[in-house]
Amino acid sequence: GQWAPSSKFILNQNPNSFLFVSSSSSLSKIRGKMAYKSLDSITRSDIEALGISDDVSYKLLRDLDDIIRNHGSSATPPERWIEISRRILHPDLPFSFHQMMYYGCYKDFGPDPPAWLPDPNVASLTNVGGLLERRGREFLGDDYKDPVSSFSKFQEFSVSNPEVYWRTILDELNILFSVPPKCVLDRDRSGDNPGGNWLPGAYLNPARNCLSSSSKRRSDDDVVIRWRNEGSDDLPVNAMTLLELRSQVWLTAHALNALDLVEESAIAIDMPMNVESVIIYLAIVLAGHVVVSIADSFSPREISTRLKISKAKAIFTQDEIIRGDKSIPLYRRVVDAEAPLAIVIPARGSFVRMNLRENDLSWNEFLGNAGKMRGMEYIAVEKPAGACTNILFSSGTTGEPKAIPWTNISPLKSAADAWCHMDVHQGDVVAWPTNLGWMMGPWLVYASLINGACMALYNGSPPGPAFAKFVQDAEVTMLGVIPSIVRTWQNSNSTSGFDWSRIRCFGSTGEASNVDEYLWLMSRAHYKPVIEYCGGTEIGGSFVTGSLLQPQSLAAFSTAAMGCKLFILGEDCNPLPPDAEGVGELALWPHVFGASSSLLNGNHYNVYFKGMPTFQGQILRRHGDLFERTSKGYYRAQGRADDTMNLGGIKVGSVEIERVCNSVDDSVLETAAIGVPPPSGGPEQLVIAVVLKSQELTNRDLNLLKKSFNSEIQKKLNPLFKVSSVVTLPSLPRTATNKVMRRVLRQRLTQAGLNSKL
Repeated sequence: GQWAPSSKFILNQNPNSFLFVSSSSSLSKIRGKMAYKSLDSITRSDIEALGISDDVSYKLLRDLDDIIRNHGSSATPPERWIEISRRILHPDLPFSFHQMMYYGCYKDFGPDPPAWLPDPNVASLTNVGGLLERRGREFLGDDYKDPVSSFSKFQEFSVSNPEVYWRTILDELNILFSVPPKCVLDRDRSGDNPGGNWLPGAYLNPARNCLSSSSKRRSDDDVVIRWRNEGSDDLPVNAMTLLELRSQVWLTAHALNALDLVEESAIAIDMPMNVESVIIYLAIVLAGHVVVSIADSFSPREISTRLKISKAKAIFTQDEIIRGDKSIPLYRRVVDAEAPLAIVIPARGSFVRMNLRENDLSWNEFLGNAGKMRGMEYIAVEKPAGACTNILFSSGTTGEPKAIPWTNISPLKSAADAWCHMDVHQGDVVAWPTNLGWMMGPWLVYASLINGACMALYNGSPPGPAFAKFVQDAEVTMLGVIPSIVRTWQNSNSTSGFDWSRIRCFGSTGEASNVDEYLWLMSRAHYKPVIEYCGGTEIGGSFVTGSLLQPQSLAAFSTAAMGCKLFILGEDCNPLPPDAEGVGELALWPHVFGASSSLLNGNHYNVYFKGMPTFQGQILRRHGDLFERTSKGYYRAQGRADDTMNLGGIKVGSVEIERVCNSVDDSVLETAAIGVPPPSGGPEQLVIAVVLKSQELTNRDLNLLKKSFNSEIQKKLNPLFKVSSVVTLPSLPRTATNKVMRRVLRQRLTQAGLNSKL
């Protein structure tokens, strides 16, 4: 349940503890959630009480009785739930009825009830299922039974036999090498790279793989991008074929050559994720240069930091970003960041609507420099597998973001994850509202195009009904989300009236999700599964996720990603026994295909390996999240184990936020920024614990302080960050060496329920 907005927080005399006082209405909500009836106890009046008409309630109860009677006592709750979700439930029914069915079905089931089960009759139609049907006995011998029951064994095989597994997957993906690898993994651990050397000797270009056509996968006439601009929601969806995309990328790559940049120059992209930015991204990679990913929400200071770290020689940007009636001056930010040469794309029309700096170029001028090359093939620059192709950034616990190079292998990891876990294949239409500044932007490019699928891009704001309509009109089959967007859709009823029945599965990443919100999400697409997806920029994809060959429980991960092995560290910092239930910091087997092996501005070994325990002679790789392995074998994220947090899918250091908050007001002595998960699950909420020079502040003063915190954080760090609560303390809990114990604060704030006020 949710606590009432009128609830108040009272500090005890103990400076490190909190007392939470709730209202009676909030307690009744919690009791109500626990009081769902079992299916055989539900009456017609119970259904009508949800606002369902008399004749509809009669039919619903009759169908429910029929399912209970035909399946009898021998049916398991998951089997009953799947039958109910297929036969009875549909998006037009009140969501409260969906909840009544779900919780009634699983009333006495215990933890981790599955919301979706794989159908053994169609399992072989999935990418992995088809592979196992063809070669399961070759991989697993007599242990192979069928795709569903043998999936976990195959996942273990992918870790223990990387040579066979990855050669198989690269062949399934039809990856083109100009020089093939000598082997898949050279385990030589000399130096500071315990992860080994992947695909040694290989030369390739991932953009070439995105643009190639073959009879096995697709033809030049296949549509590979569908898109729509905000404000054109009643017009047909735009479409671009593979032939058209390739021609545009070739022209852009020729225009890059006309800039006379040195080989492997770093070139930034600070744009919304639209057709032009995807073309630019692929052209930079095709030409052998290095993309510098910058999110279009960043301030000039953040842009400047990333340009300096990467030593970028040029930047692609837009003159402005159009969102409804608002115009955001993006080029102005780039100028304020003192960026190098800027190529400026008009957000509307054919011409840039502002004066540019002396040496900057408009998009038309830039392409005009290669006008004679239009239609001419651009020969891809092939580079070693370990060469850098993209620089992305992930905030750590210091003020400077970590600069993480993606090699030519990282795109293959992204594409393989999509092939194995989201079952992306030719004919699919993949949408994931994101940006090239975050890893899911490049992930979407490679996950769709290398797999022969179509990418769906909405150039506008995803929380509103216009995006929901685009999902319908573009005939999206795999929709990626973050929990914050799902919550907005549900609260605003944005998806009402739109047909999402073509969706085969959802993907979710960026934040911890919430059971009820994701039950609602599944209900929008007639209970297609949600594949939770957790990894990181430094992984190139996921380490823990779900599968269409396993039961999927809401807000939980069902498996380690293919090729990955997970360890949960106990209090002694050693791994818990395999398959043991427990909570601890997550560590990874060091050999992760596509994972980072260097940092531009940090010691990679110190960040990811120093001080980590060993297992079977291998030092484990640090990740930094707390994870729970449940009694039924699922994984659940518990937030960060260090002093970082996840806000809206963006990892940010507490120190960064505190540095801003400490200078907001003269009344502030010191602050601690903590990410606190809601009691019912979902994304972390930002809570600021503040020690004031004077304790004589009213609630009005605290509200003004909260507004000031929000204003400065959004201006100096990220406009997407939001302070949920401000609490006062006489002092911050500290260690003997005077370090703030943010984890202690986080635990006590979570127990007190402070984050649920909002």
